[in-house]
Amino acid sequence: MHAQSLLQRMLLTALILAATVLPAEAADLDAESIVRKANHASLYQGQDAAGRIELTITDSQGRVRERKLTMLRRDENEDAEQQYYVYFLEPADVRKMVFMVHKHTAPGQDDDRWLYMPSLDLVKRIAASDKRTSFAGSDFLYEDISGRAIIEDNHELIGESDTEYILDNVPKTPESVEFCHYFVHVDKKTFLPMRMQFFRKGNRAYRTIEVTRVENVQAKENGQSVVYPTVAESVAKNLDSGSATVMSFSRIGYNQGLQADLFTERYLRRPPREITR
Repeated sequence: MHAQSLLQRMLLTALILAATVLPAEAADLDAESIVRKANHASLYQGQDAAGRIELTITDSQGRVRERKLTMLRRDENEDAEQQYYVYFLEPADVRKMVFMVHKHTAPGQDDDRWLYMPSLDLVKRIAASDKRTSFAGSDFLYEDISGRAIIEDNHELIGESDTEYILDNVPKTPESVEFCHYFVHVDKKTFLPMRMQFFRKGNRAYRTIEVTRVENVQAKENGQSVVYPTVAESVAKNLDSGSATVMSFSRIGYNQGLQADLFTERYLRRPPREITR
């Protein structure tokens, strides 16, 4: 990395994100361990999870559209393989649409993604190149829903405040994505990523995701009561188009005993009754 480019990023972090740049002697801080904890906190709490999602999409002219859906998540093993099942409830033009992901973490192995479109009675495989396209017409991307694999980026701890770590993340294969790097602010207490800021070439910010509400969700794990700090609301903004989407979670539950066969192609066209209500 060129010294001038590094300096620009550090200055941008200090001025825009109000962070304190770490001195050289803080080099023993481990960026990879922070990233792993943040990945677990945001994507892997509990053995499975279920909840209702509302998307409120506002375009640059103030016009509002809404989406309501149910999302299920099941972990195959700890901090690795996962399955996601997203069923659309409203509005009528997307009702019964299903988005399903089988997430893989092995190097070089892409996630498997399916989209069922009821209007055409068609199951479509979503290519790896499509994972950074709009999710249901919102400002969130398909990849935002199931998460970006941590092995896809190089991570550097560039600053911290009293409450958060700040990491700069650079894609290992820049030709596969539309951004050149992104900042992530990680809460020191919960390790939840609280803000993400994506940059194109020239350090031009074009997209942000910010958590606006966190809730402590109680659950049972191995017979014991536990509390999971959980993102209950976040906002994605497209700084180029001026649009924004609020994603709100409700009816959040962990360790529901979800079975593996639910996350198979047979349920794309015939979702279980309990998640269609």
